[in-house]
Amino acid sequence: MAGRLLLRRVRRMNGEEVDLVVEKGRIAEILPAGTAEAGGCRVWETPGAYVSSGWIDMHVHAFPAFDPYGDEIDEIGVKQGVTTIVDAGSCGADRIAELAESGRRAATRLLAFLNISHIGLQRIDELADMEWINRARLLLAVSKHPGFIVGLKARISRSVVKENGLEPLHAAVQLSEETGLPLMVHIGSGPPDIREVIPLLRRRDIITHYLNGKSNNLFDGAGQPLEVLKEAVLRGVHLDVGHGTASFSFEVAEAARRSGVHPDTISSDIYRGNRLRGPVFSLAYVLTKFLALGYSLEETVARVTTQAADWLGRPELGEIRTGGEANLTLFRVKDELAELVDSEGTRRVGRQIIEAMGVFVDGRFIECEIRPEAGD
Repeated sequence: MAGRLLLRRVRRMNGEEVDLVVEKGRIAEILPAGTAEAGGCRVWETPGAYVSSGWIDMHVHAFPAFDPYGDEIDEIGVKQGVTTIVDAGSCGADRIAELAESGRRAATRLLAFLNISHIGLQRIDELADMEWINRARLLLAVSKHPGFIVGLKARISRSVVKENGLEPLHAAVQLSEETGLPLMVHIGSGPPDIREVIPLLRRRDIITHYLNGKSNNLFDGAGQPLEVLKEAVLRGVHLDVGHGTASFSFEVAEAARRSGVHPDTISSDIYRGNRLRGPVFSLAYVLTKFLALGYSLEETVARVTTQAADWLGRPELGEIRTGGEANLTLFRVKDELAELVDSEGTRRVGRQIIEAMGVFVDGRFIECEIRPEAGD
């Protein structure tokens, strides 16, 4: 669809139905439902459809050259209703330029966390050798890609750091302070112990995989948050889901919700394998799990729109306003039972399914590819 587009009777996140007119890539009018004149417009109307600002997935892997942790940008972006994806450290300084160039060719907006290891995910123990953390190369990469690089990424778990323990994280904090870029820290199996990792994180740093079910997680045997987690929340550390193949547990997520430790952003940690075979499949499927956990639709979608945009320092990505850029996701919520599976193989039954239908991005409307998922 090109030219002037009328989105008829779409429902905003506060429940209000509106007619939304898009022209030349911008929102021309927002009118009461059913009042917009269709003359000269292409009309898109689907009963019950919702519109939000474009979904933002804060943790993906979009560098297909790195197998298994990679995928094509638009396969995990606009085709799934996601207008902005943030690659979470696939590339270090060696190949970040290639990632940036691929983003310029894609329909999906691409941003990135730079892996502190210059080799990135060329191998999955990228912090096992401290010589792979090269300060000069990192600083040069950051200087060459302002705006594209939004932070630094350090994967701090046993399989990645090997015998180096906390040393890569200390190096990451130093590089973060030098560049002024926040850290996204992957947590997983220890050592190092999670109680040693979290105190090193500061305001705006991100803990990703915070709902993982590994023994080295952020909740005790009774499901209560560890003191280091409560203290981190108080000082402004950002909590990100980062579902992934092995990093989301329904039991931990239920305990977190009971304790009032809620995600700041919901992200997928999607790549080709867990997109095609699960348990991730899509960001919409991950969002569906949060409805099943008891979160409202409005607060769930906020975690992939306004809250993600605010962390990025790009609040315009979370807005729908007259005169603003048309950065939109259209989706529906189907009232039907769905069996949902987490990274542990644990299942829950949801009563609603979120299904992405289309996006408006960079001046054009793109319909989503609706694919079957586990339980369908």
